[in-house]
Amino acid sequence: MRPNHLFAALAALLLAVAPARADWSGCLSGLRAAAAGAGVSQQTIASATNGLTPNDAVSFMDKQPEFTTPIWDYIAGLVDEDRVDEGRVMLRQHARALQAAESRFGVDAPTVVAVWGVESDFGKSFGKRPVVQSLATLACEAPRRNDYWRKEFVAALKILDSGDIAPEEFYGSWAGAFGHTQFMPSTFLTKAVDLDGDGRRNIASSAADALGSTANYLRKSGWRSGMPWGFEVRLPEGYSGPSGRTHRQSMGFWQSRGVTRLDGSGLGEGSAALLLPAGRNGPAFLVTKNFDAVYAYNAAESYALAICVLSDMLRGRPGIQTPWPTDDPGLSRAERRELQALLTRSGYDVGDSDGVIGTKTKEAIADFQARVGLERNGRASLKVLNALRGR
Repeated sequence: MRPNHLFAALAALLLAVAPARADWSGCLSGLRAAAAGAGVSQQTIASATNGLTPNDAVSFMDKQPEFTTPIWDYIAGLVDEDRVDEGRVMLRQHARALQAAESRFGVDAPTVVAVWGVESDFGKSFGKRPVVQSLATLACEAPRRNDYWRKEFVAALKILDSGDIAPEEFYGSWAGAFGHTQFMPSTFLTKAVDLDGDGRRNIASSAADALGSTANYLRKSGWRSGMPWGFEVRLPEGYSGPSGRTHRQSMGFWQSRGVTRLDGSGLGEGSAALLLPAGRNGPAFLVTKNFDAVYAYNAAESYALAICVLSDMLRGRPGIQTPWPTDDPGLSRAERRELQALLTRSGYDVGDSDGVIGTKTKEAIADFQARVGLERNGRASLKVLNALRGR
């Protein structure tokens, strides 16, 4: 490139970068002002935002697995024997805190532990991004919901200002959810409790506080003590009646439409909605207002169903009995680890065989699928695993 062309290219680059930096600086100044207006101390604002730069949070906005993953993959990865076994250990280890939470808020221990398992794998996966940085990035650069992210940013600084969470603990997901049970900052301010009695509401370092806070959240979302979340049902042949989480009817109504429990018995009393997460050819569930309380935690039916089914299995009940309408089911975490190990043995670099299907694993799967004549989609499925087993 000629010198004058090089200078022109550098000048164009500087002109492009300068407005972006100005936009970030101006937006951050606005966020600081909003926090100050909400009563956050200047010391906390300066400590949290001086030298702050954007991160990659915006790139994850349209990639939430509960909305982008087939439900049979989503449930298989969250509700498996590994998680049930570990959840039962957590029930024993944290029995005192769980009993206190149930006594105070009326939410049973298996449900609270199921939320914990789905949200952070019982405290093993909080997320690695600084909460303040992620929320500032989303508030300033997200293509939508900027007012929501600004509110969460201010709430995050209020948490730091209160001393409930220390800056070195304040890490979470791309969206700013943090702690054992992944509260958004505004949720923390209104729902978090100090269950362990140490004077701090710390859902990052205190499992007891996180469990109590989760029980409080569910209660405030409409949880009714003693009511089941729902149960799996069988539909009559050719069923074409109403369905949907918000279409609530009496149990008598559903019984009159030929809906029964899997064992053929009656439905009982109360009201429920008919949930068909994979359509009329897949598993069907009658769900109560307690299902809606779990749904409020993260507004996705697949998410709420995973928690509710996991809670049943922690009680010793069976998981989902009706097969999903697919000829290529999803894999448990143990099966995903096996798949990764077999890919590694076949010469692929997928990193650790940890059961987490990241970019390297997806690329390896896609290449392997093409080589063996399977659909090239990068999906970790039973067909891929069986093909690897047969090599």
